[in-house]
Amino acid sequence: MRVLIVDDEPLARLRLAALLEECEDAQVVDSVGDGEAALEAIGRLHPDLLLLDINMPGQDGTVLAAQLAGRGGPQVVFCTAYENHALHAFELGAVDYLLKPVRLERLREALQRARQRLAAAPHEAGGHLHARVRGEQLKVALAEVVCLLAEEKYVVARRARDALLLETSLRQLEEAYPEQLVRLHRNCLVPAQRLIGLKTFADGRVLARLAGTDFSPEVSRRNLAAVRRRLRMG
Repeated sequence: MRVLIVDDEPLARLRLAALLEECEDAQVVDSVGDGEAALEAIGRLHPDLLLLDINMPGQDGTVLAAQLAGRGGPQVVFCTAYENHALHAFELGAVDYLLKPVRLERLREALQRARQRLAAAPHEAGGHLHARVRGEQLKVALAEVVCLLAEEKYVVARRARDALLLETSLRQLEEAYPEQLVRLHRNCLVPAQRLIGLKTFADGRVLARLAGTDFSPEVSRRNLAAVRRRLRMG
């Protein structure tokens, strides 16, 4: 999960970043000090979640959350020293409301709630991914992807003409798009619409046949039954 920290206090931002390092599948994409900088970072980095302070110079956190509400933007978890904004925060659709100093246990609970909401949220036009090309963020339609391969610290999205790096994990993608992606083995996901058949060899290996490409990734024994079910479902 890609997290943007928004707080006008540098020490508070550092503390939240340190706590996130202890949370599984949480990546800090940036840390900013006001609402205007947050809007710029959201447009540039496309985070999944904001950890958002309320009382900040200029545009406060509730105003920013109101701007984002209904746009299909990132989920919001408020992190504040004040209890009296909680009702308004939840009216704005916040995932959670954490009081400072934020405790690790509560932060983990909030992240889990955010993951569940993200997984349940509708995705635009069959879904899209966020890749990095020469240091710039690029939105990639899931329909363009041939397969997703885990390689070291990154996931590689192979397309017909090129390959792009994604700063996320296969597990996060699988949770976000459970109907659109099929797991072939522990290091490979493919879009369901690409999967058109299987090739079985005498030595027991099974390869997936994918529409629009000659690339045929191997299907593990562990995932073979599930892949066959998806093919029967069409």
